[in-house]
Amino acid sequence: MLLQTPPIKPKVLPPDSVRQVTQDIIQQIKEDPDAFWNELMHSVILFGLKVLAALVILVVGYYLIQWIRKLLKRAFDRRGTEKTLASFVTSFVSISLMTILIVITVGTLGVDTTSLAALLAAGGMAIGMALSGTVQNFAGGIMLLAFKPFKAGDFIDAQGYSGSVVEVNITSTKILTPDNCVVILPNGALSNGTIKNYSGRPLRRVEWLVSVGYGANTETFKQTVTTMLAEDKRVLQADTNMNKLYKELNISKYQLSTVGYRMEAIPAPFVALKSLDDSAITFIVRAWVRSTDYWDVFFDMQQRFYDELPQHGFEFAYPHVTITKEN
Repeated sequence: MLLQTPPIKPKVLPPDSVRQVTQDIIQQIKEDPDAFWNELMHSVILFGLKVLAALVILVVGYYLIQWIRKLLKRAFDRRGTEKTLASFVTSFVSISLMTILIVITVGTLGVDTTSLAALLAAGGMAIGMALSGTVQNFAGGIMLLAFKPFKAGDFIDAQGYSGSVVEVNITSTKILTPDNCVVILPNGALSNGTIKNYSGRPLRRVEWLVSVGYGANTETFKQTVTTMLAEDKRVLQADTNMNKLYKELNISKYQLSTVGYRMEAIPAPFVALKSLDDSAITFIVRAWVRSTDYWDVFFDMQQRFYDELPQHGFEFAYPHVTITKEN
């Protein structure tokens, strides 16, 4: 018995939609040309009104966005906002409003904006995945601009580099090292890492370690060093007028008071015996200065200790061996 296979039906292709529409238009013109032209004119007028409305919305919206940009700029200038933050916020608001304006304009023409919004979302996701590092730096820049761990002109230590901050962008930060090299640090790593800001406070404490030989009189050493510190006018003393000092530094009484920005009094210069080493005794010396005077005071006093302490009978210790010969 032979099995009968069903006959294969030829695949029917769907008619060409463009050709079908063309044939329908030709057929309508043949049957009722007056109605066709009336309907065509009505459609043209309706579409023209949509185009006119879209143009009005586009022009008015554009000038409105420019007005908002100027308004933001004046507000930032009035408040003295940092230029980097002001520029970023203004650009972000402008781009966001321009995107919304384009979507509204396209929707006014009768185009379904759902697909456009989905396309923008998909494009944004693709760009975000491709530029994940850049997006991280972008977010880091926002964090730096919002919390301001440093500003332009501060001397910082971050990511293994030390230098003065030259510029803070939205994706990177430029610092100028002491040997005049420009280092560009990505904001993503910078915002997640440790930042040491040497210029973050108007006052700093200088510290020296001075080692002298055994047999030195500790009280005489303390008095000698204290006198040397008092002779330097850049070293702040316990009787410093704080109101006059903060007025000089242009710092408000309540500025950042929650983190101890303002000191109520300057601690007196401090000298104490720190350790008894193998061949020397080591004193620790501490004093408070303005941040701008830190390194000058450090190096100047270091030189004075070396030049003047031996004149007062304090010899610097160094590793040596004493050999005694017996007769």
